[in-house]
Amino acid sequence: MKLRQGTFSFLPDLTDAEIHTQVQYCIDNGWAVSVEYTDDPHPRNTYWEMWGHPMFDNPDAAAVVFEVNECRKQFGDYYIRVIAFDSSHGWESIKLSFIVNRPKDEPGFHVSREEVKGRSMRYSIKSYATDKPEGRRY
Repeated sequence: MKLRQGTFSFLPDLTDAEIHTQVQYCIDNGWAVSVEYTDDPHPRNTYWEMWGHPMFDNPDAAAVVFEVNECRKQFGDYYIRVIAFDSSHGWESIKLSFIVNRPKDEPGFHVSREEVKGRSMRYSIKSYATDKPEGRRY
């Protein structure tokens, strides 16, 4: 199962040239770009590990692609994403996020259903990846 999270998630995986183009778009808009990685891709896991520091005032998209490739060398079996943060007054949030690396095997999620008071149903999502300890999930 391919994880569908962030922009471009329904498209084929981006090449380095396409990543460069998207990062340049972010830089041209004045957004700070960061690279993050995780082995727990749960949709509510918004706190991924940061690779290096956020790249504020970075004029070169090639530097971001370089950092993505360095992160791939060390965490090739993790999910890696690029995020773009808009610090302008009134926004101060993530404007763009997309996955640039995936593990070879994506285990997917389990949806559990529970009946609660009043014939209501409660659903929860659990990643199969979290069946193993952190650092050994892929």
